[in-house]
Amino acid sequence: MVGFIDDQRGEHGVEPICRVLPIAPSTYYDHLAKRADPARLSDRTRRDAVLRPEIERVFEENWRVYGVRKVWRQLDREGFDVARCTVARLMKDMGIQGIIRGKPHRTTVPDKKAPCPLDKVNRQFRVPAPNMLWVSDFTYVATWRGFVYVAFVIDAYARRIVGWRASQTAHAGFVLDALEQAVHDRRPVKGAGLVHHSDRGSQYLSIRYTERLGEAGIEPSVGSVGDSYDNALAETINGLFKAEVIHRRGPWRNFEAVEYAALEWVDWFNNRRLLEPIGNIPPAEAEANFYAALETEDMAA
Repeated sequence: MVGFIDDQRGEHGVEPICRVLPIAPSTYYDHLAKRADPARLSDRTRRDAVLRPEIERVFEENWRVYGVRKVWRQLDREGFDVARCTVARLMKDMGIQGIIRGKPHRTTVPDKKAPCPLDKVNRQFRVPAPNMLWVSDFTYVATWRGFVYVAFVIDAYARRIVGWRASQTAHAGFVLDALEQAVHDRRPVKGAGLVHHSDRGSQYLSIRYTERLGEAGIEPSVGSVGDSYDNALAETINGLFKAEVIHRRGPWRNFEAVEYAALEWVDWFNNRRLLEPIGNIPPAEAEANFYAALETEDMAA
C-alpha cells in the first residue's frame, strides 16, 4: 500500500489517495520518516530486519525443506536468541514453509516361499551405541525413462545412512551393493552382535544377501508380512528422501539425475540435517559425541 502511494503521489497527491485507501496520511508520513531514519523503528521491527535474512539463509542452506521448528533449532545452534513464535511469524510473513510428507508407497514384494529369519527387533529401534542395529529398505522414483530404485542402509543409533545405492532395476544385487558400502564404511566386528533388519522383500531374503550378512558376522532380522511398522525407521528415511528431494525437485529426467540428487541429499542428511529423535543435531555429530564421551570415560578409568 505504501509502495502504491509512492508511485501515485506525484499525479494524485497523498491526501486524495489516502481518502480512497484505508490508510491515514499521518501513517504514510510516519512510514517515510522511519524509512529515512531506521533509528525511529521499534525494537521489534529492527530485530525482525536482522532475523529475516538469517531465516532465509537457513531455509535456503537446508534444501528449502525446514519448517518452523527446524529453522528455530538451527538458529538456536548458531547462537541466535529468538523465540519459536517469532520464527513462525516471520516465516509466514516471508511466505516460506517446510515440506509436508506424503503417504508412503509399498515397494518390496514379500517372498512367502523363502526361508525367513526371526524378527530380532520387534519395533524397538533405539539402541545405546552405533553398529548395533542396521535397518534397510528401498524406494522408487518415476523418471521420464522409467523407474529408478534407491536403497538405504541406516544405523539406528543416530539414524545415519551408512550405505545407499541407486539402480534402474529392483534386483537383489543393488540392495547388496548398498550393504557392501555399509560394511566397507563401518567395518563391523564379527560376533559383536550387530543386527541387520529389513522387511520380507525378496531382495533381502535372497541367498546372496543372506550369505553376505553371514560372512560379515551380521545377524539377520526380518519383520512380519505386510506390516510397515516392523521396519518403521527405514520407512521414515524413505519418506524423508521422497518428501525432501523427489516430490519437491521433480519431474526427473533420468537415472543419473536421481543418483546425483540422492548423493547430495545423503551427505546433507548425515552431516547437517537436524533430527529431533537424537536431540536436534545431525547424525554425524551424534555419533561423534558418543565416541568422544566413550574416550573420556576410558581416560577417567
